[in-house]
Amino acid sequence: MRKALMVTVEVDPERVESRLGAGEMLCPSCPDGVLVRWGFARARRVVGVAEPVRPRRSRCRTCAVTHVLLPVTLLLRRAYLAELIWAAVAAKAAGAGHRLIGARLGIPASTVRGWLRVITGRAEAVRHWFIAVAVTAGVDVSIPKATGSGCGDVLGAVGAAREAIAARFGERSVIGAVTSARAAVACSGARLLAPGWPPVPMSGHPTPVGPDVAAADGSSSRG
Repeated sequence: MRKALMVTVEVDPERVESRLGAGEMLCPSCPDGVLVRWGFARARRVVGVAEPVRPRRSRCRTCAVTHVLLPVTLLLRRAYLAELIWAAVAAKAAGAGHRLIGARLGIPASTVRGWLRVITGRAEAVRHWFIAVAVTAGVDVSIPKATGSGCGDVLGAVGAAREAIAARFGERSVIGAVTSARAAVACSGARLLAPGWPPVPMSGHPTPVGPDVAAADGSSSRG
């Protein structure tokens, strides 16, 4: 059985439909494939979004693999807007604890603690990943120094990647306004908090792939 894949796309659904209809969205699974409309994924509530989110599904004309098109404002299997999750990471980097962060954002402290544990547990690998993105996208990139804080190091690396992407493609690229949260989503293929990310090759260091594609094997939401 072929797995359904997930592709990160811009927030504007009309723009997504336009690109699908014009054959402008390429398949990440095969070199010559083009994605076409293939129904919708199930609707789900996302904290921070007024209406239920129902991502578009697509299918490759060539390899027949289906793909869920997830807006760049969301992380895979997370029921909270990416900007809220990123605000928690930034607050932790500034020295706040998970209970205070949860109270400020109106989010259960246990949920915030879970996010922060994932980030701090893979901070070094994530830092390497986003610095590599910054170096690939930018010119004369200034590498942020290690802060001694896992969330602080991730914050600095994603900030460097955001600046490099904005300098190369403009402050409003295909993903819309280039914020740190959107850069974190796009450059991780929405898998920033997903198990097994970032992938680590034989060399022992994560190697960035295309910033808008990641594989997923389900569509359930978690905190």
